[in-house]
Formats: sequence, C-alpha cells, structure tokens
Amino acid sequence: MTPRIASLVPSLTELVVALGLGDHLVARTGFCIHPAEALRDVPKVGGTKDVNLAKLRRLAPTHVLVNVDENRLDTVDAIRAWGTGTGAPQVIVTHPIGPEDNLALIDQLLAHFGHLAGVAERAAGLALALQRELDLTRPDDWPEQRVLYLIWRDPWMTVARDTYLARMLARVHWSTLPDHNGGATGAARYPALAGNEPWLGQVQRVLLSSEPYAFGPQHLDEARRLCPNAGVQLVDGEMLSWYGARAVPGLRYLRELAGTA
Repeated sequence: MTPRIASLVPSLTELVVALGLGDHLVARTGFCIHPAEALRDVPKVGGTKDVNLAKLRRLAPTHVLVNVDENRLDTVDAIRAWGTGTGAPQVIVTHPIGPEDNLALIDQLLAHFGHLAGVAERAAGLALALQRELDLTRPDDWPEQRVLYLIWRDPWMTVARDTYLARMLARVHWSTLPDHNGGATGAARYPALAGNEPWLGQVQRVLLSSEPYAFGPQHLDEARRLCPNAGVQLVDGEMLSWYGARAVPGLRYLRELAGTA
C-alpha cells in the first residue's frame, strides 16, 4: 500500500520532506510552512490545536503524524475513533524532549517508511549529520548562564527544564529559569509568570523567541524591565524549538548564539 501521510506538526512535516517522502504528503497544518516549495500544493487542515477533522478524513491518510506537546489528545482520540479496519489511519505519536532524541525520531519514521526508495539512505545521512552536530555541541565547552526563554507575553510564558527547548539550550550550558520540571504532558511544561518572582533578578540572559509569539524590537525594553540584570536578545524560535531535520542547523545556530553571548 502506498502511504498517504498527514502531518499535524511543522517539524515533522519538514522531516518528512527531508526523508524524501514529500510526494506522499496529503495533509498538513497551516503552520507547516517549510520547505515552502515542496508544500505548496499539500492541502491544509487547520492548525496544530484546531485540526479540521472532517477535511482530514476526506483526504484519506494512511498515517497521521502527531506530537504530544503540539497536538491535542482529543484530536488524536477522534482520529483513532475512525475505526481499526481497512482505511483507518495509523497514528504515529512522537515526543522528542531533547536534541539527542532526534536520532530515535528518525528511526521511528524509518520503521514505518524505510521500505520506500531512498528513505533509508536519506535517514542515514541525516542521522550522521545530527550526530556530528551533537558531538560539537557539548555543555562542558561553554560557561554556564542562567537564561529566561520567553515564548509569550501578557502573560509572560516560558519553558520548563524538561522540555525540548530547555534541553536544547542546555547543550551550551544555558540553564533555564525557573528551576522547574513540568512533567510529561500538560500546561505546566510552559509556565506563566507573574512578573514579580524573586529569581528574575538572577537571570543573566533573556531570549525573546520569534514563535509562537512574534517578539520584536518593540519588546526589548519591556523584557529588560522584567529582568533588570540581564542582557536581552531576539532569537529564531524555529531554529531552537523545531526538531527533526531542523536540529542540524539549529545546533549550529545555538553554538553561534553562545559564542556571541
């Protein structure tokens, strides 16, 4: 059976194309924008949190790619409720929580699609490139910094230490504050701030992400008031938070950030 892949996660959509599976994509979210040329004619089925399930079902995917953090459990349950017989899609649940987990993620997709021409070769090349970047990005090579990574404002929101983002930053010895683990799932993984926490004065560097909130130069002073002892800079959220194929240039980007800090 020829696979018909629906990807409900931007990072996974990019990875699918990188593995040579772009021609098998039959659905994506509106946030799945890279690589643009390869996705131009792939139908959109809403967002990561508000999937148009009726449209998705009409597109008859054989495989649906989802992520624990980025998609809603009720969405996944609804897709699984379509049945278990012929024609029901296989839901592939992913949950990388650190850059090294991308190796297992590649293997996970390889287990489903590695029989298709060229996929195994592309997966091997991507895994080799990823391992090289991981080897070059070792925490012991960098001085420790206390970092606040902001993903939202009004209210301010950040990342717990057991998220992919925090573990990505830890590769250059950047320790995210607060010192808090959010658990395997749920809102606690992305805590909101009151803005008067005592530990804000300990932050050495504030990183304002380009996504999901589009921080810009107009927010720099506001962030400086939040953490008066910290340097503040805008960063490319896609480079730091997207996993899969993006982790290769993302780790290089992270080292460049740390080198100029």
